[in-house]
Amino acid sequence: MSAYWIAHVTVTDADAYGEYASLATGAIEAHGGEFLARGTRTVWLEGEERARNVVVRFPSVEDAERCYQSEAYQKALSFARKASIRDLCIVEGN
Repeated sequence: MSAYWIAHVTVTDADAYGEYASLATGAIEAHGGEFLARGTRTVWLEGEERARNVVVRFPSVEDAERCYQSEAYQKALSFARKASIRDLCIVEGN
């Protein structure tokens, strides 16, 4: 069953976040992730608005978790942590 990685992000350092995005893309794709939405138009209805929103489909929740825990993604994440405020979750699809 597929799973969706949903991230809501406020970028605080564009250069460092660009490094994150570059590294994260390869890690995500290596784990079967497919970007469905990435920085596109968002209509915010409830909660804390974030300027950047990303949706990635993975083959399974386990694949999404393995991606997050992977050495490659953790390296990318080291840039994102100092360059953004983020919320990230994995949602199992139907």
